[in-house]
Amino acid sequence: MNQRARIAMPEDEIAAFLESSGKLQLATINPDGTPHLVTMFYGLDEGRIAFWTYRKSQKARNIARDPRVSCLVEAGESYDELRGALVYGTATLVEDRDHVMAIGLKVARRTTPGVADELLLPYVEKTGLKRVAYVVERTRVVSWDHRRLR
Repeated sequence: MNQRARIAMPEDEIAAFLESSGKLQLATINPDGTPHLVTMFYGLDEGRIAFWTYRKSQKARNIARDPRVSCLVEAGESYDELRGALVYGTATLVEDRDHVMAIGLKVARRTTPGVADELLLPYVEKTGLKRVAYVVERTRVVSWDHRRLR
């Protein structure tokens, strides 16, 4: 077995890793073809990466033009601790306002762990007025867990 195959995570470990993480690097495609890369807090919506952003943000404009995205979630400080999942996919705009708010609440829960929903809801409702949400439909996932090399 080659080293690449040894460090790949099975699907259940990828799912647990995405569940336990809170931030990702989101890559979209600028009009000139260059990557636009930003750090985003995210939630999971039926196992899919979900995030929200301001309607007029560069990433929202990029996704409207070309919905292909890459989402990198990683952890570890030293080489032998590195873990990650690179999710390639298509960002699908969430149109339903209740669904947008639900995604916003999922993201808010991750950014403020332990805070009760009733305290988060006023923030989500206010900021959600200017936001749109997306879910990422996976087309491919590449994963690694260097702890497997020990």
